[in-house]
Amino acid sequence: MGCFLFFSAAIIKQFYPKSHEVTLSDARFLQLKQWLQQQFDASVDMQLISGDASFRRYFRVTTADKSYIVADSPPEKVDNRPFLALADAYHRQGIPVPAIIAVDATQGFILQQDLGDQSLLSLLTSDNVKRWYQQALALLPQIAAVKASISGPLPQYDAAFVQRELEIFPQWLLAKHWHLTLSDAEIQQLQQVFALLTENALAQPLVGMHRDFHSRNLMVMEKQLYVIDFQDAVLGPITYDAVSLLRDCYVRWPDAVVDALRDEYYQHCITLGLLDRQTSAKQFCRWFDLMGLQRHLKAAGIFARLLHRDGKSGYIKDIPLTLAYVADISERYPELFSFSQWVRQRLLPLCGENS
Repeated sequence: MGCFLFFSAAIIKQFYPKSHEVTLSDARFLQLKQWLQQQFDASVDMQLISGDASFRRYFRVTTADKSYIVADSPPEKVDNRPFLALADAYHRQGIPVPAIIAVDATQGFILQQDLGDQSLLSLLTSDNVKRWYQQALALLPQIAAVKASISGPLPQYDAAFVQRELEIFPQWLLAKHWHLTLSDAEIQQLQQVFALLTENALAQPLVGMHRDFHSRNLMVMEKQLYVIDFQDAVLGPITYDAVSLLRDCYVRWPDAVVDALRDEYYQHCITLGLLDRQTSAKQFCRWFDLMGLQRHLKAAGIFARLLHRDGKSGYIKDIPLTLAYVADISERYPELFSFSQWVRQRLLPLCGENS
């Protein structure tokens, strides 16, 4: 969900308005072109992929026989350090990420490997989803091992962190997008749910956590998966990345497929020692389900925030699926049953009206 420094061209064109034009009087464009010519010692062709709604622009750079992606990120407006630090940490751990070719920290230019435009989401079918997701889940133990970077320990996904994320849901989706005024009873119910979800997150073993691990943030090149959008990594709950992938906000797979992959991942974590052998499959399933609820509530709020704060409308259409997950999974737990009914009866009908 965060702004990341590698985009596929297809994702950028779909979700990020072209907010910057390139002209001969564009000083940064000329500086960037001059810097690139120094890197390659030859003329290069630069194509503006897009500028996002903030201060970044992205170009595809083509030489005689190869292409690259370059990010134009003014350092006074964009902090490039988290991305660069995590790219180094992930690379050292053997996680496939786009290679950093060259960096000019002073000017804010980052030249990277071009992974193409093919995200995992674009390849998934009912016939191949299990195989691809098994390959993706196999990356999580390596990600779990990254608990620090050259910038220091990763931030911890603590109670305050979880609460900040959950508050995005009532602030941006309920109040800003739908203009809902909650009753005292509804506010109390939401607070109780948030407390339960926070307790669930804090009860789990802590591992290195990507925090946005899903099919749009996995690129496929030559049948290999590459991880992008990792600069917001934290130290957090072991189920977070797995449920982010298996209960993707952008696509839904049958419960039988998700349950089987979840159970495989549970056994894999036991084998690798990421989970205590005393942790039951039932406990892991509860952690997984409630972690997914926390993420989906946050995501629904972020989708609304992207529209109202950032002018990015492409994600609003994903709110119905995200809330359907919330209603369906909550219904499985007695303590969340009334919340499930509230989402189903109070919120989901609004999706058809003005999402």
